[in-house]
Amino acid sequence: MAQIFLETAWLIPCYPLIGSILAIPWSPSIIYRTGPRPSGYINTLMSLIAFLHGVIALSATWNQPKQEIFIPWLQTIDLNLTIPLELSAITISATLVITGINLLAQIYAIGYMEMDWGWARFYSLLAFFEAGMCALVLCNSLFFSYIILEILTLGTYLLVGFWFNQSLVVTGARDAFLTKRVGDLFLLMGVIAIYPLAKTWNFTELTTWASTAQIDPTVAALLGLALIAGPMGKCAQFPLHLWLDLAMEGPVPSTILRNAVVVCTGAWVLIKVQPIIELSPLAASVTLLIGAVTALGGTMVAIAQVDIKRTLSFLVSAYMGLVFIAVGTDQTQTALTLMLIYAVAMALLVMSTGTIIWNSVTQDLTQLGGLWGKRPASGISYLVGAAGLVAIPPLGGFWALLQLGEHLYQTRPWLFAVLLIVNTLASLSVIRVFGLIFGGKPKQMSERSPEVHWPMILPMLLLMGFVLHVPLVLMQWQLMPEWSAINLTVAGLLLLSSAIGCSIGAFLYLNNSYPKPVGFGNQSLQNLFAYDFYTQKLYRLTVVFVVGLVSQAIAWSDRYIVDGLVNLIGMATMFGGQGLKYNVSGKSQFYALTILWGVALLGLFLSWPLLANFAGMIGN
Repeated sequence: MAQIFLETAWLIPCYPLIGSILAIPWSPSIIYRTGPRPSGYINTLMSLIAFLHGVIALSATWNQPKQEIFIPWLQTIDLNLTIPLELSAITISATLVITGINLLAQIYAIGYMEMDWGWARFYSLLAFFEAGMCALVLCNSLFFSYIILEILTLGTYLLVGFWFNQSLVVTGARDAFLTKRVGDLFLLMGVIAIYPLAKTWNFTELTTWASTAQIDPTVAALLGLALIAGPMGKCAQFPLHLWLDLAMEGPVPSTILRNAVVVCTGAWVLIKVQPIIELSPLAASVTLLIGAVTALGGTMVAIAQVDIKRTLSFLVSAYMGLVFIAVGTDQTQTALTLMLIYAVAMALLVMSTGTIIWNSVTQDLTQLGGLWGKRPASGISYLVGAAGLVAIPPLGGFWALLQLGEHLYQTRPWLFAVLLIVNTLASLSVIRVFGLIFGGKPKQMSERSPEVHWPMILPMLLLMGFVLHVPLVLMQWQLMPEWSAINLTVAGLLLLSSAIGCSIGAFLYLNNSYPKPVGFGNQSLQNLFAYDFYTQKLYRLTVVFVVGLVSQAIAWSDRYIVDGLVNLIGMATMFGGQGLKYNVSGKSQFYALTILWGVALLGLFLSWPLLANFAGMIGN
């Protein structure tokens, strides 16, 4: 029975896609007759079916070699576009993470979106995202992975712009879409360029080709950089990280999915193309540099934000930066473990803070406080998610960062120092948010803020239970090191960095006698972090300015040269026709004279070189 479910695992992306289609009857055309809620219930049921299918299929592929199935699509003389699917413990587990988190997000949305009439559209987009991500992790082709990533980019635009009647939402969706398109364009170049070299887009065959490939170092560098650019945009890495901040304009249930698993799609593709990136030392070094800069910068900027969603969005970029470091140092297994730990912990953080946003009607940290006694379930869930994200034993974040740290400690000590700083700042950031929301005394916006109803509490508590049991899952999957093999120096330094960050955060933000807001350094330094190192201003002064200048030049050329030439020919034809109509007199001798003049002028034109040579001979 389990083998049948494994062989039909290609149906897992189809379930949410069917749910998305079934939501169409509850569109606004008949919404007043039936109400919007059935569309949400149907999609939640389809996500549950997809999750259960994955659970049964995982039991059949556990400790078994991977299998491949092929779906024929298009085949020409020298181009085979058959869709390959990889069925393994890793890919099926990835579908479980996607469908499980999306299932919880959909249940959460039943409570969060209860007063919204856009259920059909919202749940269709969530199911659309779920189908795309499940198809991505099962797909074993770079070409089709690129197509799926493009579809997900469109889904991001639609979800971010869900409340399209607000101008800020519209501009946020547009800018997020355009920012991601930058990385997608370079990724497309890499996808097209690699086929003539490897003669395949299959990831398994690409890995085999990369192990023996002998290509020009310049070509390898350009190819590796192009393949990195796409994941940079998807994972919100510097300098393509601005879209995630702009995407916070969407509803919180979509933020759960986006912050937890959507950003991991780029990291998944990066892991798949890692053997090709390793062909160029330059590309591998750029991967490490991008990861280190984003991880450090993201945690620094996060501690200066006053918006809950913005704080979490910069932490997302920081942890994806750690995944880039893991891939750049050839630790793909560590990268996968870090992605799993990060996904469940970040989803729990978004859920717990989303309940605060929902009934406090604000996401400004400076307007909140004193909610620990009123919101115990949300507060405990937030603490568990925060502890699971940083290096606090025995939760999952500690073991994932320990795997990464042990390798960096032996091979690249400077990156290990970066990891310690990032963990310290991340610990400070999550405690800062906790202190500003749950600590201190209630303020005007948090004076009346009771615990939310069960559709939002249930998925939050279920996910909290899973975060607490992640170490048991890692132990079952044999991803935890033996106690005797643990590097105590690395473990001790990681634990010390977490303790320092949490202690500083608790002293500053859980101490009622310490003035709020907390200032550090002078105002210019605070503004540097608060405004994301002025990245948006740099964009406006460089990229936006250059694109605007080129656009103006093209517009002028199109208006005055291209259109001007066409208009000139048209006007000349019009005036010529107007002038010729006066020569139509009906007299044959006038027509004969016109023809003679034409023949004379044509003869003069054709014989002009001969006459010029004759005149020259006479002059000599």
